[in-house]
Formats: sequence, C-alpha cells, structure tokens
Amino acid sequence: MPATPDDLFARLDALGVAYTLYPHPAVHTVAESSAVTAHIPGLHCRNLFLRDKRGAQLLLTVGNATRVDLKRLAAHLGTGRLSFGSPERLMEALGTTPGSVSPFAVLHDAARAVTPLLDAAMLGAYRVAVHPLVNTATITLAPQDLVRFIEACHSPPRVITFPL
Repeated sequence: MPATPDDLFARLDALGVAYTLYPHPAVHTVAESSAVTAHIPGLHCRNLFLRDKRGAQLLLTVGNATRVDLKRLAAHLGTGRLSFGSPERLMEALGTTPGSVSPFAVLHDAARAVTPLLDAAMLGAYRVAVHPLVNTATITLAPQDLVRFIEACHSPPRVITFPL
C-alpha cells in the first residue's frame, strides 16, 4: 500500500526536516498549479517520470520554468531514447498517479528501480516547493533537506545542470 502524506510527514519529522505545508485544491498540471500556488514561496518544481528503451526508469525533478529536451537528456545520461512512463508503471514503481508525482515518491521505491534526478538550479534555491505525495497540497523545504530525504529513503540523486 502506498505511503500517505502523514507517513511522509512522520518520516520528515524523524529526519528533523523543517517544512511548511500549504493545502490547496487539486491541481493536475503546471498551469493549474501556478494559478493556485502563486502565493507559496520557493522554487516550484515539476516531475517527469521517464523510461529509456531498455526499461530503466528515471524521476526527474526540475523547476517549473526549466526546459527539458529529452533527446539531449538521453545523450547526457548515456541512455537510449527517453519517453514518459505510463500511469501503470508510475503506480507500480512509485505508488503515485500523474499529477501527484513528487521526489518524495522514492519512499515507495524499495527496489531502487527508479533513478532520482534533480535540476542543479534547485540546490541554489532558498526553498523548493513540491507535492507531498498528493496534488491537494504543496510542501516547501530547504533543497538540502530534500536531498537528505532522498538519500535516507533511496540513494543519492544525480544532479543535472540545465540547459544541456
């Protein structure tokens, strides 16, 4: 059974991570999110669940304004062609659905089958804003704490500088 936001908050608390939770109506796209969460401080992020032609799975978290060229990203990573993973694969690998994808979803990846990737611009932000496993809230935290969470639950994320 997938972890709940309360499970996530308990894990963040156990790690001593300071965060702020902002409940809001459900959002499914960056455009919807921008309209609803404009008042929330921090670098707002989006997430791309990707897979290469060999089946390797990636979770890329970037700032909302960051342009991602999948061909260049594949060349940079040394993978084959990248495409978006299906909703079924997303649920199987990360226990979440489109619109609710978050770097916190690595909490569900006990098999470590998904490689977490972060936009280097995130690390220079004062705060980052991401979903807490659901699309009805946004959580803000220091980027170093997000990295610490990913390392504690999964493995160190690979940091990528855009544009490629």
